[in-house]
Amino acid sequence: MLTIAHYDLQDDVARQVVAGHIRGQLAPQPFDVASSNRHTVKPWFTSRLPESPQVVDLAAQGFVLLGGRVDVVGHDPVATIVYKHAAHTVSLTTLPPGRSVSDQAIAGYNVRSWSDAQFTYIAVSDLPSADLETFERAFSAGSPAPEVK
Repeated sequence: MLTIAHYDLQDDVARQVVAGHIRGQLAPQPFDVASSNRHTVKPWFTSRLPESPQVVDLAAQGFVLLGGRVDVVGHDPVATIVYKHAAHTVSLTTLPPGRSVSDQAIAGYNVRSWSDAQFTYIAVSDLPSADLETFERAFSAGSPAPEVK
């Protein structure tokens, strides 16, 4: 029975992240801070959230940074980095490490999730799954290794 509850929780998180993506698409702009400069977006998150994710410049890979926004998952504010690929928007929401959702489609949007030592990342877009996988690889390759303290 525990496993079923775990999957229900995962699905709820995925639905909340997709809802944030949809809200962004319905708004006049899908971000709170507009910038293609990661050195603008990262400090913006740092001033609003306890943990700020790396903001990776993926323009060379065809995913242009548009900016970022703060979404809410559960009761927690989380960073969402917004990219554009052709006519498609990709919302990349960050959660604390150890949380995950399964790759799936919800309300016509593809959801892809992966983790590193600092965050769980959930990408949402109407892009095909293969393109979201390409996005994941590009983002992961562009993220620096965590600092050793």
